[in-house]
Amino acid sequence: MTRAKECGTALRVWVARPLPAGARTAERVADLGHRPLLAPVLDLALSGAPAPEGPFDALVLTSASAVPALAGSPLAALPAYCVGARTACAARAAGLGPVHEAGGDALALADLIGRALPRGARLLHAAGRERKDEPGDTLAARGYRLTVWVAYAARALPALPEPVAEALGGDSLDAALHYSRRSAATALGLARAAGREEAFRRVAHHCLSADVAAPLVAAGILSHVVAARPDEDALLAGLRPDGLLSDGPRPIPPDSDAEASPALRPGRERC
Repeated sequence: MTRAKECGTALRVWVARPLPAGARTAERVADLGHRPLLAPVLDLALSGAPAPEGPFDALVLTSASAVPALAGSPLAALPAYCVGARTACAARAAGLGPVHEAGGDALALADLIGRALPRGARLLHAAGRERKDEPGDTLAARGYRLTVWVAYAARALPALPEPVAEALGGDSLDAALHYSRRSAATALGLARAAGREEAFRRVAHHCLSADVAAPLVAAGILSHVVAARPDEDALLAGLRPDGLLSDGPRPIPPDSDAEASPALRPGRERC
């Protein structure tokens, strides 16, 4: 039996993910028997920028946050190539399609497009203002004509959410979930500005990928792991009572990309 089970206490888990996805995540955390603290550090909103003029052969979607900008528009009828299941589900629900689903990361998405569309195809990537180089770099190198449309933008909150500041001040947060590199970096910066950095460092940080964990690694924060796969099921596996480790947190060594692990045990006891 794990120490968590012996304690019989639920973990207090900070869900820093933006809405509306953060609300779904908080529900899943509660379903696992824990106490979610839903407090995003980024606000997502449509950019209002008009879509580029086509014609285009297909859409490239790396986040469900871009879907509302496409719903009901002429672009919605284009084939939509989505990075993973969550984005594909949102695209289908909004009437986009046909929808094609990749394996959950940008390179898998580029490979999917490479198998389905001829070189030279004209692609519209509906993306956020802050975005990664992939899959754009790979698609361009393979001869695709990619146009990026900034369909939405994330704005960092000006201060650490008060419930989080209080929880960190009382040393009552057990874990935090991070879904993007910018969100993790923003959470760290806001905690630092609020004078809560030391408490932030003691929290067990669960990261969706090695890229998401990078700001924490750079800051020397060792109480974290990367999910074995870049999807929510793998990330939340670390919060399952039967997945907790008996030997403390598994840190990601600063000199390596990541130590992939589906489980993390908070580094301090509560009994």
